[in-house]
Amino acid sequence: MPEPRAAAGSESDVGDVGVTVADVLAAQSRLRRYLPVTPLHHAERFGVMLKLENLQRTGSYKVRGALNALLAGRERGDARPVICASAGNHAQGVAWAAYRLGVPAITVMPHGAPDNKIAGVAHWGATVRQHGDSYDEAFAFARDLAQLHGYRFLSAFDDPDVIAGQGTVGIEIAPYAPDVVIVPIGGGGLASGVALALKSQGVRVVGAQVEGVDSMARAIKGDVREIAPVPTLADGVKVKVPGFITRRLCANLLDDVVIVREAELRETLVRLALEENLIAEGAGALALAAGRRVAGRRKCAVVSGGNIDATVLARLLSEVRPRPPRKPRRRVPEPAAPPSARNETTVLPFSSVTKTQPRATPKQTASRRAAVEAIEESAW
Repeated sequence: MPEPRAAAGSESDVGDVGVTVADVLAAQSRLRRYLPVTPLHHAERFGVMLKLENLQRTGSYKVRGALNALLAGRERGDARPVICASAGNHAQGVAWAAYRLGVPAITVMPHGAPDNKIAGVAHWGATVRQHGDSYDEAFAFARDLAQLHGYRFLSAFDDPDVIAGQGTVGIEIAPYAPDVVIVPIGGGGLASGVALALKSQGVRVVGAQVEGVDSMARAIKGDVREIAPVPTLADGVKVKVPGFITRRLCANLLDDVVIVREAELRETLVRLALEENLIAEGAGALALAAGRRVAGRRKCAVVSGGNIDATVLARLLSEVRPRPPRKPRRRVPEPAAPPSARNETTVLPFSSVTKTQPRATPKQTASRRAAVEAIEESAW
């Protein structure tokens, strides 16, 4: 779960810190020897391409930003132990990256964090400190430890190296030439990085948030007040206040932010499991749930993670009954008129009325074909 930020008045702390496309390209050169390219899957029943970050190391895209931050720090000569606060994916990403690079790592997780995620962090040798009953308390405790012992505190999203690492998702999508990419938003690290990688190529980038957990959508409109996120299946995007760096990037680069209802998210997650045989967590299915509200002939949605609790998934599969998908519309080619009948008078059946049937121009035929293809490719 991403971390909250301080009050809006501390925004000056980030100064002129920024991230560019060059930073994303540098991150790609660092990560390619450690992380394989995740596949792109065409979900035909949804009419959307899926970037499967649920198949990433540790089951989430978060490992990209964590590993890039540690590699970039090593290049700068920063050998400090790293500490982070997280209830899941960011902690596992930091633990895996620290294990690969031989860096001491501490993750502070609140009491009540999922047992499978705590076990995943401990598996890679990171020290797990449980503190507090909420993420806010764990976050404050981790910051205090970092200042007290001189550790490097690694934010889950509001860090230039982390943003650049997440942007490598966009670089891997680019060769498939989508016209729009849909990305889930929590603190905004993934959305910022993907937008940096793709906007210069003319690709529209649309963010997705859950109703009642829409701090970034509000911040882009100028409302930077802290919100109290409502309970949601997408616990990985529950953020009270988005990052300051990511807020500026999202405001400048995103084309839109779509708000998804909780019921839509639950149904999409179940359909993804039953129809595409893909397991995603709540935040991982968020971009796909927003897909039906985004126009585009070549849409791509990022499945950001697959670390869902087994009991939660079992309950969803037993409770949610998704509507059957819309049946595909088969293209019916227009019958070609015989050469002798072109521009001639034809007699209509069961009628004595004669009517001249002009032949469709190539431009009209192409227009009809494009309309049919657009309907098929956007059909759910």
